Amino acid sequence: MQCPRCLNKDKEYFYKGSRGWYCRRCISFGRIMLEEDREPVSLTPISEGSEEYTLQYPLTKAQAEIAVQCANLIDGSDVLLHCVCGAGKTELVVLSIAKMLKEKKKVCFAIPRRQVVLELKERLTQYFPKAKVIAVCGGHTSETDGDLIICTTHQLYRYYRAFDLLILDEPDAFPYRGSEVLHGIAETACRGHRIFLTATPDDTLLEEVREGTMIHLTLNRRPHGKPLPVPRIISAPVWVLFVVLCGWIRRHASHPRMIFVPTIASARFLHRLLSFRLPCYICTGKSTDRDEVIRKFRAEEAGIIIATTVLERGVTIPGADICVFLADHGVFDRASLIQMTGRAGRSFDHPEGDVLFLCSQKSEAPLRCAEEIREANA
Repeated sequence: MQCPRCLNKDKEYFYKGSRGWYCRRCISFGRIMLEEDREPVSLTPISEGSEEYTLQYPLTKAQAEIAVQCANLIDGSDVLLHCVCGAGKTELVVLSIAKMLKEKKKVCFAIPRRQVVLELKERLTQYFPKAKVIAVCGGHTSETDGDLIICTTHQLYRYYRAFDLLILDEPDAFPYRGSEVLHGIAETACRGHRIFLTATPDDTLLEEVREGTMIHLTLNRRPHGKPLPVPRIISAPVWVLFVVLCGWIRRHASHPRMIFVPTIASARFLHRLLSFRLPCYICTGKSTDRDEVIRKFRAEEAGIIIATTVLERGVTIPGADICVFLADHGVFDRASLIQMTGRAGRSFDHPEGDVLFLCSQKSEAPLRCAEEIREANA
């Protein structure tokens, strides 16, 4: 017995109802009967000329080499694109997308978070002006068919055996990471091969590389050619860290400042302390107006935002400087700290950036983060 949607084989999850057997592990996506034969989802043919694209800027030599390699490999293998934050991962797969569209094959770009889906949809619409590019995520499910589909990983359940190329962005991030259900749904949505895009591949992806079931391509340079900012680490009592933070905020008053904190409670507490003297925004998992908060923060030339890990990936603020308050907290691992560091130095106008880790005690994760960035810069 195997679930045709999430590929579950654990008998504990199977239940026999009045209509037959079904899997309870993925029941939140609707009931699928094991006895029923599932047909691949029928999608409309690819539009003529949809493969034509124009990038906002030409690829660097290193980017172009990786893009060509990836496009040549996807016919016969899954590919892991391991690129530092800000290396232009989206631009690296545009050639692969164009190749598939030219061959009249369906492509999907699956992303963990809704906000990034909507942003990427706008960008790819500009890149592929003749293609029908659609976003499928919470609040955007009235239309689910197009030449190029951008969706959250949860929405892949709609597309059984639909895609010749499935691009999975940040597969090491929540909610995809560690979710056997989403892993199974992603596998059954793809009838061809997959491209995994991440700056911080987890052990599962690297194990597939070691086993030879996936090709590993690496890019350790951003388009502007500058090295990644290496975080400065300061360890002190919390009250001293707050004084240091206030000084850092003043010194970087000409740039946008992103302050990451480990918990919602700490975000609210720090926001109350700082907002007495400075206008600042707050963005957490409990923020119901997250999209509007990010829009307002982007609109300011030198704003301040206090955020939990909800903004550690997929959000680009040109010229931003980064501070991680209590970077030694257990909620932050090496990967999350690398992702937060990667928010800095992404623009050509401000390629250096500044990253500060404030720790209440010495911790392995911040040190490993800094060391890995130094190795990537070497």
